[in-house]
Amino acid sequence: MAKLTQEMKDLMDKGLAFLATADENGNPQVGPKGTMRVFDDEHLIYNEETGRQAWHNIQATGKAAVAFHPTPGLKGFRVEGRATTYTDGPYMENAKQFVEGTKLPQPMAAVVITVDRIVTLDAGPNAGTEIANDPVKD
Repeated sequence: MAKLTQEMKDLMDKGLAFLATADENGNPQVGPKGTMRVFDDEHLIYNEETGRQAWHNIQATGKAAVAFHPTPGLKGFRVEGRATTYTDGPYMENAKQFVEGTKLPQPMAAVVITVDRIVTLDAGPNAGTEIANDPVKD
């Protein structure tokens, strides 16, 4: 697994995350995920609330990419990895705790993305530079 640095985690905490997936036919989908957050140095987590297109795509392919780019800013990161859904257990408990005391809906699942690859989304000549690429071998 690739590891997130503290700089990356701090930036991710400030930016809105956009989740990209593709269905079983390769059709892309992208959308904001307001509950996306860093779980630990090697995982992201978000609360699945709708069970629609991204949910379907993750069930079908298990692949995801997440872009973080705070506005305004000239620095960002894309994280790519394998997505796994949980409807019970500690990840689901984390998702439920995340919405406590908010107006957010209760999650139908927690989605955990294992960080396999990290790429810069910086403006200028460093755009698209691969920082880490360390997928877990099945």
